[in-house]
Amino acid sequence: MIVYEATKAEFVDSVFSGSITDEIYEMYQQKIGKSGKSQIMSWENSMQYMYRVLEDKEIPDDCGVAIEFTIPTTSKRIDFIITGLNQFQDDSVVIIELKQWSEAYKVDGKDGVVKTILGGGLRETTHPSYQVWSYASLIKNFNQTVDEDEIGLYPCAYLHNYDFDDDDPLTDEIYKPYFDEAPLYGKRDALKLRNFIKKYIKYGDNSDILIRIDNGKIRPSKKLQDTLSSMLDGNKEFIMIDEQKIAYELAVKMARESYLDDKKRVLIVEGGPGTGKSVVAINLLVDLMADDMLSLYVTKNSAPRNVFFEKLKGGKRSLSYLKNLFKGSGSFTTSQSNEFDAIIVDEAHRLNEKSGLFSNLGENQVKEIINASKFTVFFIDKYQKISLKDYGSVEAIYEFCEFFDAEVEHIKLESQFRCNGSDGYLSWLNDVLEIEETANFDGFDFDYDFRVIDSPSELKNLIFEKNTDNNARLLAGYCWDWIKEGKNNTDIHDIVIDDFSMSWNLGNSDTWAIDEDSVNEVGCIHTSQGLEFDYVGVIIGEDMRFDGENIVTDFNERAKTDKSLFGIKKMYKENPNEALEVADEIIKNTYRTLMTRGMKGCYVYCEDMMLQSYLNERLRR
Repeated sequence: MIVYEATKAEFVDSVFSGSITDEIYEMYQQKIGKSGKSQIMSWENSMQYMYRVLEDKEIPDDCGVAIEFTIPTTSKRIDFIITGLNQFQDDSVVIIELKQWSEAYKVDGKDGVVKTILGGGLRETTHPSYQVWSYASLIKNFNQTVDEDEIGLYPCAYLHNYDFDDDDPLTDEIYKPYFDEAPLYGKRDALKLRNFIKKYIKYGDNSDILIRIDNGKIRPSKKLQDTLSSMLDGNKEFIMIDEQKIAYELAVKMARESYLDDKKRVLIVEGGPGTGKSVVAINLLVDLMADDMLSLYVTKNSAPRNVFFEKLKGGKRSLSYLKNLFKGSGSFTTSQSNEFDAIIVDEAHRLNEKSGLFSNLGENQVKEIINASKFTVFFIDKYQKISLKDYGSVEAIYEFCEFFDAEVEHIKLESQFRCNGSDGYLSWLNDVLEIEETANFDGFDFDYDFRVIDSPSELKNLIFEKNTDNNARLLAGYCWDWIKEGKNNTDIHDIVIDDFSMSWNLGNSDTWAIDEDSVNEVGCIHTSQGLEFDYVGVIIGEDMRFDGENIVTDFNERAKTDKSLFGIKKMYKENPNEALEVADEIIKNTYRTLMTRGMKGCYVYCEDMMLQSYLNERLRR
């Protein structure tokens, strides 16, 4: 998606007449939503500089100009793009990352990371050349038109307020691999940037390339479970951008320091669905093992581990090796202090206090994991707690860091890589489910395919239609009992709604998410959390309704076989308000998690017709 699109001549006229900011803002509101004043002022400032750079007759008037181009499958946008043909009549695209920076500092021990003033303080961020190179790489990887039409991409960064000196930190040798790929230009380099553009843009294209790229076929996003084997072989399947890169480099640095001095260090990485937590986690596991560190990947939920095992088995790694690499969260009740160099905990919000089938082993999983490792990283999302037993929290981690006198760092991931990169959908969903108020109360950009479906049978048919590559699944809230005799029989249907009936996912498979026939069954939170699909169809049961004013939840409508709210009735007798608050959080988090498993789309059917109408009404806004 492109916010602003024009020819060079139109862009120059708009800047000259003083209307460019209004034009960008109007299109931004139409396509994305409200924008903060600081961003509008940055447009005003940066466009004046780009106007001066482009004021050259040798840069054709009919070349294309795009501002705020959304990178496929992400929520990230490229500041400025110029398109045209080079001297050989080849399609060319110059990608420019614009920066308002006036100072920056080198960061040793971290690849592609610098410090500058951001948000009122000195913060670490990716080097401008790394950032624009990574953005260009994502476009090439995901936009099939760019690849098939052999469109040349030429990234660079323009820091129009920055005065480079002879011994500048941004041009230090450690960043050379990146500024060789994407040159840097400062406040004195307008002519150099102009010449860089003219090197690749000699003839205009009347925005034809922009149109082709914007309408180009987008390759399916890679799924972690499908690329795991290649990643363990050391291949870079995912390019980490922005906060992902910062989190990864911080983790590597902390792990290496702990390896050398045996001092405990803990990193907390917060992020919502699709922000790349698991991608960073697996990349970290691979690279720490390459550094000869004894490292583990830990999840409480067995579904991701089982899928990983299935994807990896039969290769060059033994099953015992894999079982030792991917562990459950209750594996450390008897571990010695600093037994491992690094433990990487994914889905840390699912950690329990006690371990074992009957919650009778160990003292505390957070405490035991920190004890067992020199360096521990916890990837956590407080809005994915979906059981009364879920104990993992930022507060609990800090408590045990203090107990062990561990050095602790805390970082957040914001960029969205699931739900077609639609930050707006995630914010809208949080607002709709009344999990938190967000700026997206009135809708989101519609690059993500979200629909409210009239009947469960229609929902089933739609998911069957989308399941072309075994990547669409039906999911449901915990409102129907598992029929004991049918736990391993897909012909015995647990879920019945009018003329619709299907079986819950079968108990004789640990890999429902990737089984060829599991589209014929309805998955639950436990077989889908931590995994992703192209499309999901979600059935919302009577445990979540709309009363005409608010979303209401009712734990009494949950199935008797549901273990996630086991003990809630006892809690309700002792403290009704607390029980209702806890149950409300768990039920809403469950549906939020289910409704964010789809990378391309989510379709919803509600048993409560008022909730169905409410979702439709919120969608129309």
